[in-house]
Amino acid sequence: MDTPNLQFEKDYSSPLISRWWILVLAFVLIYGFAVLITVTYKAYDGRPPIPETVTDSEGNLLFTGNDIREGQSVFLRYGLHDNGSVWGHGAYLGPDFSADYLHQVAMATRELNPGKSTEQINKIAKTNRYDSATGRLVLDNAQTSVFAEAPDYWKEYLSDPSNNGGLQRNLITDRAELHKLSAFFAWSAWACSANRPGEDYSYTNNFPYEPEIGQGPSDPLIVWSVASLIFLLVGIGACMWFAGRDKEADWKAASPAFPAMTADGEQPASVRGLLKFVVIVGLLLLGQTLVGGAVAHYRADPGSFYGLDLSSVFPSQLVRTWHIQLAILWIATGFVIGGLIISRIFGGKEWKGLMQMTYFLFGAFGVVIFGSLLAEWAGLAGWWGNGDGSFWLGSQGWEYIEMGRGFQLLMIVGFLVWAYVLIRNTMPALKVPGKRFLGWLFLIFAICVPVFYIPAIFFDDMTNYTVVDTWRFWVIHLWVEGFFEAFATTMVAMVFVEMGIVSRERASKIIILEAILTFMGGIIGTGHHWYFEGQSTFNMAVSSCFSAMEVVPLVLLCLEGWRFYRASRTGGEPGLAQQHKWIFNFFMSVGFWNFIGAGVFGFLINMPIVSYFEIGTYLTPNHGHAAMFGVFGFLSLGMCVYAMRKNTDDAQWSKIKPWIKCSFWGFNIGLAMMIVLSLLPSGFIQLWDVIHNGYWHARSIEFVTGDAMSTTGWMRMPGDVVFILFGAVPFFIGACKAWWLNWQKRHALKA
Repeated sequence: MDTPNLQFEKDYSSPLISRWWILVLAFVLIYGFAVLITVTYKAYDGRPPIPETVTDSEGNLLFTGNDIREGQSVFLRYGLHDNGSVWGHGAYLGPDFSADYLHQVAMATRELNPGKSTEQINKIAKTNRYDSATGRLVLDNAQTSVFAEAPDYWKEYLSDPSNNGGLQRNLITDRAELHKLSAFFAWSAWACSANRPGEDYSYTNNFPYEPEIGQGPSDPLIVWSVASLIFLLVGIGACMWFAGRDKEADWKAASPAFPAMTADGEQPASVRGLLKFVVIVGLLLLGQTLVGGAVAHYRADPGSFYGLDLSSVFPSQLVRTWHIQLAILWIATGFVIGGLIISRIFGGKEWKGLMQMTYFLFGAFGVVIFGSLLAEWAGLAGWWGNGDGSFWLGSQGWEYIEMGRGFQLLMIVGFLVWAYVLIRNTMPALKVPGKRFLGWLFLIFAICVPVFYIPAIFFDDMTNYTVVDTWRFWVIHLWVEGFFEAFATTMVAMVFVEMGIVSRERASKIIILEAILTFMGGIIGTGHHWYFEGQSTFNMAVSSCFSAMEVVPLVLLCLEGWRFYRASRTGGEPGLAQQHKWIFNFFMSVGFWNFIGAGVFGFLINMPIVSYFEIGTYLTPNHGHAAMFGVFGFLSLGMCVYAMRKNTDDAQWSKIKPWIKCSFWGFNIGLAMMIVLSLLPSGFIQLWDVIHNGYWHARSIEFVTGDAMSTTGWMRMPGDVVFILFGAVPFFIGACKAWWLNWQKRHALKA
């Protein structure tokens, strides 16, 4: 019996799309989320417990569970997650606080037990003295002695910007806050060394590496690292087999699948209005690169900004918060632009109220973007007090989702309104059989964008750290690297269909195949962030294997790259490919950096045995910069260039193109220089030191500000200069010129 098919209307002359594509995608989504939800559930069950009381060996109360939770709140309120890290996740300007504290305990354990053997000392350090029946944790003499000195130790660390990566001078001086902060660090270090009940490894799977107490990689960590290689090789083999069967497939379409809006500058009001969004993207991008340069300077010279005390006004945790938030905001805004313009072209109708709704979105996103940035500054300056004000209005403190809860809710509402506009725009196309299939794919992935940001509100500042990071990476990985990527692939494919470069059948297969391959590894692979976050080895087993398969779709993209290049240069209507050359160039950069940043650098650090030694070193931001900007950044900018080109005629575009061309090369060359000259060598220097001296040492201020790391820190400057002066600045100028020339033309016509 023949497989049932989805058939387009005959007058569109579309080939058949097998329903098996949809069934396979549905299976991947159902299976992937079933496993991911199971892992998430087990995170609640297996998280390191927070004791009700913590005493010394004689029964004297040291601190309580509420002190631990409130200490975590102090940690977040002062932005320390954007200074250092806990269990490897966080910023890189300061130490890993849990590893630093654990090393102090390890040294105290050796000093207080001079006559004991190495095996006996290791056993003392690994013994779990928590009683689940009473909720009481007993600290040994070494742990007690370290905690007694901890408030003064951390007060000293937080006092001088030159010794802490550029925090405000005397950041925390209140004894009660220092006591609670120390309780949180003591608990996080205890979870690193205390064996899980019934196991011979700790709650964090023996992370971090601490040779002073014999703590190294656990057996499951090594086993599942090897197993992940099998999944990788099988996945690549299957990918090559599929590509071999499909090698004669034609990218080209005979003609545009739906009426193309030519680049003549005569677009509907709702499309012209998107140029304001493009200007905002250019402004935010420029701002992000500038504060990114400041973050890099804090690493190279934390005590002074060319003789100025920058930390008193713009401390390092603030500029790093802005650097991350601005990246998310301008990339998301570019995707908003892409969704609005493509849905309007695809639907083909300017419905009543569309222009007003577009301007409403412009204003709403402006309030969220600029309001949240100013509120984060005010929060770190203490304007919102020590209560819930900072959490709701200022900065929540969690890396990547620092935005205050109130602004988060506004952003979710804004995305839902955006999704409503896309639905209204696309509705006419859903009534046409020849457009219906692509239209539904577009809408499904678009609606997933606001829906899968919602996990960002499933926790607060005193939720168990393991639970928080579980939901946090639902957003960071699954939202950004999953459904954002699927939506972006759909938009790019629809752009090519609109230009007549790619057939509807080929576009549909590209979208679905990319989604299948991305979600096959990406949904369950989210857990590669949780190896050492207090989760059980079940997560490590499934996530390490499926995370390895995230490289597979990138191999397929490389195989498809040459076809894409030829199609973008020769396909479509005469002259259309040349008109949109620079749009294609931005999209081709996505393919290159996807393979390098997400593929090569991502797989480099995803294997458990490698992640154990490198997590939180500069190999992590090396992957982050290449993947975040190289993939999502170039996609967002490509959509912006698409909007600029649609709204300008050839004469106007000739004045804008030199700026866009300059920015394209500036971004690519600058990013490559950052990686080759600074981030990659810094990461390998730290990795070497982790293996030889322990994780705490490679993350210590003394090592990070030492000669080798300081040199690679200064070597970041050439790449930053190229990226800013020849990338961000020209792009902003080009965006402003596009808006200005379009406004001049409209004003002249009205006159």
